[in-house]
Amino acid sequence: MNRVVIVGASAGGLITAEALRRAGYRGVVTLVGDEPHPPYDRPPLSKQILTGEWEPGRLPLRRDDDIEALGLDLRLGVAATGLDVAGRTVELADGARVPYDALVVATGVRSRRLPGSEGVAGIHTLRTLQDALELKARLRPGRRLVIVGAGFVGAEVAAVARGLGVAVTMLEAGPVPMAQAVGEQAGRFLAQVHRDHGVDLRTDAAVREVVGVGGAASGVRLGGGTVLPADDVLVAIGSVPNTGWLEGTGLPLADGLVCDEFSAAAPGVYGAGDVARWHNPLFGTAMRVEHRTNAAEQGMAVARNLLSPEARRPFAPVPYFWSDQYDMKIQAYGHLRGHDEAVVVDGDIAQRRFLLAYRTDERLAGVLSVGMPPKTLRAWRAMVAAGAAWAHAVSTVAARP
Repeated sequence: MNRVVIVGASAGGLITAEALRRAGYRGVVTLVGDEPHPPYDRPPLSKQILTGEWEPGRLPLRRDDDIEALGLDLRLGVAATGLDVAGRTVELADGARVPYDALVVATGVRSRRLPGSEGVAGIHTLRTLQDALELKARLRPGRRLVIVGAGFVGAEVAAVARGLGVAVTMLEAGPVPMAQAVGEQAGRFLAQVHRDHGVDLRTDAAVREVVGVGGAASGVRLGGGTVLPADDVLVAIGSVPNTGWLEGTGLPLADGLVCDEFSAAAPGVYGAGDVARWHNPLFGTAMRVEHRTNAAEQGMAVARNLLSPEARRPFAPVPYFWSDQYDMKIQAYGHLRGHDEAVVVDGDIAQRRFLLAYRTDERLAGVLSVGMPPKTLRAWRAMVAAGAAWAHAVSTVAARP
């Protein structure tokens, strides 16, 4: 194998390249990224960059000399536009055609947009450094921000904006924010926290359109006709996997690049990070995880499997995510979606210090904590990783003094 091409120069792509070099691979590694910046960390975009706590110079994942030491064929600021699977060639926006022996798709996701919002000043999404800097420049005391979508990105921006003195209205289409991700109990808790901090959180809200004056956003019109005035609108209604360049290639595409338990989509083609929808044998289900830790872990697993196909191993992690909102750190392990039950097993929600355990069928599927010691959370993670039965997990807690 003489050349590995990695399309996507964020965490998943970079860490795949590093893992290849650590394993002794001496062939050509081409790393393609559509942004002009070297690989950088994205979680701080909705936190430290918006608050001004960090300057953009702190975002790069590695120093320039560390990147140089990898000996990469680095192609930044150019997107992949097509793929010839039979000919094993990636087509780039600058007209180049890059051959490969193995291909890693790590193209991540892009933000969903509201119809008719393109080119309207004051309408934002948050995915790139440029997005964050543009929004940061607008968040000033006394301004009005309407956030469409109350998922984790919307909630984190709401928390930052309130801390900066911005009037925030957050709109959620369902009855409980973040219920799909963390369940109704945790969702109701988080909703109350935002309301306690002055966010005008509106649930069951149907957005009809963004209202504009002179080419700039001036408000959001709801389904009933009410117009919420706004100086800026953040659209935080989820993301779409970047698989458009793979259309018509014959690769399996369904809410991402569909991969098996080894993160392989086809012979010589692997997926890593947010774009990959793979079968996780630990939970017996397909999943696509949009979190930094998963991208890094999957990148390492992909490098190992493509270099040692005769000894490849399933990628079966316990997914992890975290979110910082106000003075709270929210952390979770496991697969919380589609659970059957969520129970407070430690602490007290009223005190904003608790641990929720999630049951799917008769097994412990995951845990979520707010303000709990790391040691407590690690013990529960170990039980999730071991596939612990629900009754055993709960009885273990009940037996503690």
